[in-house]
Amino acid sequence: MLTKKNVLPNIALIFLFLVQACAPSLPIERENTIALPQDFPNRMDAPTKTSTADVAWKEFFHDPQLAYLIDEALKHNQELNLLEQEINIANNEIMARQGEYLPKIGMRAGGGVEKAERFSTEDANSVTKSGNIGLTATWELDIWKKLRNASKAAYFNYLGTIEGRRFMVTSLVAEIANTYFELMALDNQMEIIDSYIKVLTQIKGMVVYQQKAARVTSLAVKRFEAEVYKNQSRKYKILQQIILTQNKMNVLIGRFPQEVFRDSKKFSEFTFSKIKASVPTHLLDHRPDVKKATLDLEAAKLNVKVAKARFYPSLSIDGGVGYEQFNSKHFEDPATTSFYGLMGNITAPLLNRKAIKADYFSANNKQIQAVFNYELTLIKAYTDVANQLTKLKNLSKIYDLKVKQVAALTESINISNILFRAARVDYIEALFTQRDALEAQVELVEIKKQQLSASVNLYKALGGGWKGLDEKYESEY
Repeated sequence: MLTKKNVLPNIALIFLFLVQACAPSLPIERENTIALPQDFPNRMDAPTKTSTADVAWKEFFHDPQLAYLIDEALKHNQELNLLEQEINIANNEIMARQGEYLPKIGMRAGGGVEKAERFSTEDANSVTKSGNIGLTATWELDIWKKLRNASKAAYFNYLGTIEGRRFMVTSLVAEIANTYFELMALDNQMEIIDSYIKVLTQIKGMVVYQQKAARVTSLAVKRFEAEVYKNQSRKYKILQQIILTQNKMNVLIGRFPQEVFRDSKKFSEFTFSKIKASVPTHLLDHRPDVKKATLDLEAAKLNVKVAKARFYPSLSIDGGVGYEQFNSKHFEDPATTSFYGLMGNITAPLLNRKAIKADYFSANNKQIQAVFNYELTLIKAYTDVANQLTKLKNLSKIYDLKVKQVAALTESINISNILFRAARVDYIEALFTQRDALEAQVELVEIKKQQLSASVNLYKALGGGWKGLDEKYESEY
């Protein structure tokens, strides 16, 4: 029976218990403070309600060979397979966290024989058999939501791994497409140089005849020979680039080096449908890296709550039921040796608060890191779209001007050849005209490749490339 004399110490002890359980204040706290702009700069058209990011990659890329390569990469790319296992690991973590707030039930059993010598204990010189078997249970009541928040944080991490894999898919699809266009561009550049070498060889033959006729010196012949040799060596450089680019493609697909089939003759005609960019806020729904950063931030906030809850008292219920005896004569009669027990425990940290405080502060620091990472991801996502929109706009103008330049130089080649045959211009002017035309044609192919890559990169920047995947993820949450 409690009296006034022993109630006051108990109240004081409980008060001290609760005071010690209070969590310290955090030295630094930070929330997200940035907001996306209303629109993208240098936009060529008005924002649309829908975005090209909603289009599946199979509908965006119409080239059947390119679609085949992307499909093979999504099946066999090792990095994607590694991320698939990360998703499974995160799902297993949900199971582990959920198991912590469910009752823990176990079984115990034991037995022994004791022989005490004379004068040592009561009933000395007699053999005592002992044994026990039963079930035990422990259940921590999650009154501060520590365990539930930990489970929810694991679930957000799981969703984050899925978004991480989706972002990897968007990057892989874009890289496969860009590598494919690079191969096509190299093939076209090789064809241009082959044609240039044939033209140079023909002109060289004309120069040889003119030398025999004493109209030019051997210097002209040597200059054209040198130009032929220079471009023949340039062919081998392009050939080496083709081999390296093919091997890069094969690594992305997840296979050993082999020929990558493509129809490079369609390169100059290759176009994409007009890419629609919606308002910047749609990046929050389409970009997997932005969604992952959001989920990571939510998980970090919950982990702070989990760490804070460790300062508070925890309540657990322990129970057990079974058979136990310490007397030989009752060992054969289990009915007389049954037991059960039920007990509640309250525990709180007193001496180890410094370690819990360190974990609490670290969880808060990780939350601040997650805020910065979210903001950085958002800025990068917006900048990616802005850069590609500007690039497409400028490349379109550059390409149109380069087409006109190539047309003018092609016409100048015809004029130069006529005048050269008539000895109206010298060989240097004819050579430089041919060289300028070659460089312009090679640059035109390069600009075309950049245009296609900019379209692909804008599609990726908007968050396109992962939709339409056959995903079958089942969470344990």
